[in-house]
Amino acid sequence: KYSDVGYNLACILTFPAHQRKGYGRFLIAFSYELSKKEEKVGSPEKPISDMGQKAYLPYWTSTVVDFLLNQSDESELSIMDISKRTSIMSEDIVFALNRLGILKFINGTYFIDAEREQLMEVAMAHPVKEPRVDSSRLHWTPFITDVKRDKFSIHTKKASIQQEYALKETNKKSSGGAGYHRG
Repeated sequence: KYSDVGYNLACILTFPAHQRKGYGRFLIAFSYELSKKEEKVGSPEKPISDMGQKAYLPYWTSTVVDFLLNQSDESELSIMDISKRTSIMSEDIVFALNRLGILKFINGTYFIDAEREQLMEVAMAHPVKEPRVDSSRLHWTPFITDVKRDKFSIHTKKASIQQEYALKETNKKSSGGAGYHRG
């Protein structure tokens, strides 16, 4: 499971007699559940093959859309917020949402441009499939590293939009209203 470059799964092989039964997707989901236990974000081995992309893209799509519809109560989320909660690397989230055509890039910032009804249509087209990983039954103790030096730890990721705003307001108050300045 340990990778210096943030890969949470290096290779998947499903023998032909067992293909199209969801085992590859199960292994992908399992690798991300292990990443959640480690409190890290992960990604498949790069460069990703055409077959790898065909396996991962539906997982990323269904997981992110399911998260947006069912697991998030916040009205504003950053890509990093989604990444921290799903353990999917932000680049992979951006790739999946771009492929769906619902991600806009305006003035250096990504925005998810989709109403709830559109997300529900996408969820129906890209459902979370069986077999699923039951994370409550996953009992595993990850290898602990120095969190401050681990660039894949969710604790080293940039603050969310709301955290940034709260920090700005705190800095304004403590500096006499001079505004937010990051040094």
